[in-house]
Amino acid sequence: MQEQIKKIDNLEELQALYTATFGKNGTMTARLKQMKDLDNDARAALNRENTELRELFKSRQTEIENDVMMAALKGEMLDPSLNPMPENRGTIHPLTQALYELSSILESFGFTVWTGPEVEDDWHNFTALNTPKHHPARDMQDSFFLENGNVMRTQTSAIQIRAMEKVGVPIKVFAIGSTYRKELDATHTCMFGQMEGLYVDKNITMVDLIGTLRALLSRFFNRDIEIRIRPSYFPFTEPSIEFDMKWDNGKWLELGGAGMVHPNVLKNCNIDPNEYQGFAFGFGWDRMAMLKYGLDDLRKFYDGDVRWLKNSGF
Repeated sequence: MQEQIKKIDNLEELQALYTATFGKNGTMTARLKQMKDLDNDARAALNRENTELRELFKSRQTEIENDVMMAALKGEMLDPSLNPMPENRGTIHPLTQALYELSSILESFGFTVWTGPEVEDDWHNFTALNTPKHHPARDMQDSFFLENGNVMRTQTSAIQIRAMEKVGVPIKVFAIGSTYRKELDATHTCMFGQMEGLYVDKNITMVDLIGTLRALLSRFFNRDIEIRIRPSYFPFTEPSIEFDMKWDNGKWLELGGAGMVHPNVLKNCNIDPNEYQGFAFGFGWDRMAMLKYGLDDLRKFYDGDVRWLKNSGF
């Protein structure tokens, strides 16, 4: 039997012999049924034979399977002249990359990062920021209100209020997070990332604000940036400005809003405006990324097209 097993060279014949030996009507099966009639020495010999045969079948099956695999591999030998498969390596999303870079710059200026809840109450999102009841931002067509009267955060300025309430003054922080407004076009989305800076201390002036903005933009865009200041209105700053940046084509691009913190906002946070002054500024970091990477449509950042991300060189 052992020599017969060793001579078999295909799995079908080996399986047939195994069945004839150990199957329901197999020869070894029949012999094992008669074991009760054997003496102790005969029983031990039969058990050894049974074990050895089973191990021999298993060993021969492994040998045949290895032979089959090696024969198949000979027909599929590696051709070293072929080009390797292209490497598919992931990258950091450009919005995340812009956020990291802007955050690093502000931290180098001494600002500390803060975050806050995306669902805000009326006090932190509107009232504490000196936003009157008749302001358009409170209209249903501009903001996402919830049934309980709370609102999806319309601006990260609410985080500034929370920071001043908790830390007091002096304070130098920047806030990051998602904000929500009912806007959707090539340069606006219903949800967008916003970044705001706040610096409140004694003897802070508009000069400090403009110098911070110019330094931040020059570092982010890796060039000397010319900025333009235009008067504007925001309920939480006085005076209020909008700041623009001169781009490669000579055009001025609007980037964000800023100003000196309104005395009423300081009072709402139990800060004496006669002793402390401060500035605040804000912008969408996705728009900053849009300018840096030369995009004409903000929505490309969010459509999830991996092909676009790969081919854009990010």
